[in-house]
Amino acid sequence: MSCLSGKTALITGASRGIGRAIALRLALDGADIAGIDVQEELLGETGALIEQKGRRFAPIMADVTDLEQMQQAVATVEDAFGSLDILVNNAGITRDALLIRMDAAAWNQVLAVNLTGVFNGIKAAARAMMRQRSGRIINVASIVGMIGNAGQANYAASKGGVIALTKTMAREMASRNVNVNAVAPGFIETAMTEQLSDKARQALFARIPLGRLGQPQEVADVVAFLAGPDSRYLTGQVIRVDGGMVM
Repeated sequence: MSCLSGKTALITGASRGIGRAIALRLALDGADIAGIDVQEELLGETGALIEQKGRRFAPIMADVTDLEQMQQAVATVEDAFGSLDILVNNAGITRDALLIRMDAAAWNQVLAVNLTGVFNGIKAAARAMMRQRSGRIINVASIVGMIGNAGQANYAASKGGVIALTKTMAREMASRNVNVNAVAPGFIETAMTEQLSDKARQALFARIPLGRLGQPQEVADVVAFLAGPDSRYLTGQVIRVDGGMVM
């Protein structure tokens, strides 16, 4: 029997990249999947791939910055699958600029999606998980939230906030047997990193002991561990998936 058989996972930002890789990996481990995104066509592609693996998929068009929409999403999952066992807060955006050139809109948009979106996801799922006295919440942070990065004041602040929120919610929810952890990816081969020049990529490789960018699947593998039974005694942890970039 697969280790997540009979479980249901809700994943935000599930239409591509790391979010899609997580959805496929949890489905491979036996979970039924609900995916949240604002890109309907790409979300449908994720769903088709999951259904090819013999698992059920519920596409949910919702904006993570809207608490009411997230609460409705959780209700939809419970109606469709009977329970919500795993929440992966993955949705994120970048609006990069040096701080002196960053406008308020770029700051507010990134904080709204990357940090408030995680708050909304946890708040929407918390009652259901605490009521059933079980659950796993995995937040996708970033090593940038630990070490900073020039030109990403908004992104770094949002991901640092996700790390702090993860630790706080782990303390608040532990008595109800809900584990809350985070993964902090380094530089991963996604649409965000495709825009890097060859020179920038080589400079990055020099900073990464393993000498390459990570793959979305490598982040998904760690998320699967945190979602599964082998991580039952872990909570409040931040696991870096960065090729050794931060030690």
